[in-house]
Amino acid sequence: MLKPRIIPCLLIQNKGLVKTVQFKQPKYVGDPINAVRIFNEKAVDEIMIVDIDATTMNKEPDYKLIENLAAECRMPLCYGGGIKTVEQAQRIFSLGVEKVAFSSAAINTPMLIKEIAECVGSQSVVVVFDVKKNKKNEYEIWTHNGTINTGIEVTFFAKKVEQLGAGEVIINSIDQDGVMKGYDMHLVDIVRSSIHLPLTVLGGAGSLGDIGKLIAKHGIIGAAAGSLFVFKGVFRAVLISYPNTQSKDELINFSFHQQYLKS
Repeated sequence: MLKPRIIPCLLIQNKGLVKTVQFKQPKYVGDPINAVRIFNEKAVDEIMIVDIDATTMNKEPDYKLIENLAAECRMPLCYGGGIKTVEQAQRIFSLGVEKVAFSSAAINTPMLIKEIAECVGSQSVVVVFDVKKNKKNEYEIWTHNGTINTGIEVTFFAKKVEQLGAGEVIINSIDQDGVMKGYDMHLVDIVRSSIHLPLTVLGGAGSLGDIGKLIAKHGIIGAAAGSLFVFKGVFRAVLISYPNTQSKDELINFSFHQQYLKS
């Protein structure tokens, strides 16, 4: 039986683990390898790791770092950052990564989605939309760590990547990133209603209750978070955390119950 996935998202900069607020002010929070080891012990559903410098600095993916991360991971690993070609994606898969994620490359070369999906299967191809509201409260896709506005409306491109063979879409709210005040549920609603692909939501989770609300409304969905799983308390002390199996099952069961009552 398919279940919702609860997914830590780790950001890499200069080989270190960082966390941002609205894609700004990256704060060093530790060694990504150590973070992966801790998440192994907590039996997470899946982990997403993104090199936030690779695309903006036009660098090749750091294959050695990816190899080291994949060697440590005992959970499915999705990697994003700097992937522009089928050959790069194939090399990353050969290192033990289960999924590759694209953002600006999907915008600049949409056919890359189709080419990689045909090569390795749609289930391994993830497209990330970094999304921000414009002055008209419309959601547009931004790239290069939120510095370039493509002007592309999010649901329009979501439909396009589905047609091209993507296996999953991740929507990441720039406005909510690191704020820890909850997901942008309206953004989730409009993307969920526009496509049939597996959907993961990132940006804004500040508590397990926020994850519960997302699952209660949308059922089988990916609930991703960064700050929630690396910070603790109002002073944002660094502490790696993740709900244990019992807490996670209780959260999911309660959320599904709430969804049933609303239906």
